Amino acid sequence: MEITDELLVDFKKRMKISHSIEDDTLKDILSASVEDIKAKCGYFTVESNERARELVFERSRYVYNDALEFFNDNFASQITSLALELYMPSGEITDEAKV
Repeated sequence: MEITDELLVDFKKRMKISHSIEDDTLKDILSASVEDIKAKCGYFTVESNERARELVFERSRYVYNDALEFFNDNFASQITSLALELYMPSGEITDEAKV
């Protein structure tokens, strides 16, 4: 997934990262996090779903701090909640998925 500059800036602000040396790495981390959360929960866009964006940022924070093995256990209820929110029975398409 292509990570927008806006998403990168928001993540860096949250993480208090002021340099740009790691920008490519951070984009890779964010992209992998988006794909992982989509695989677990379903389709979303980080621009329009604040709960999904929060999980992407949290997973990315865990990756950045070499603690990914703890993410799924620590955020199990949020992952499940988002998956239920995004769940669409077969054949149904949400307005968000049409984009």
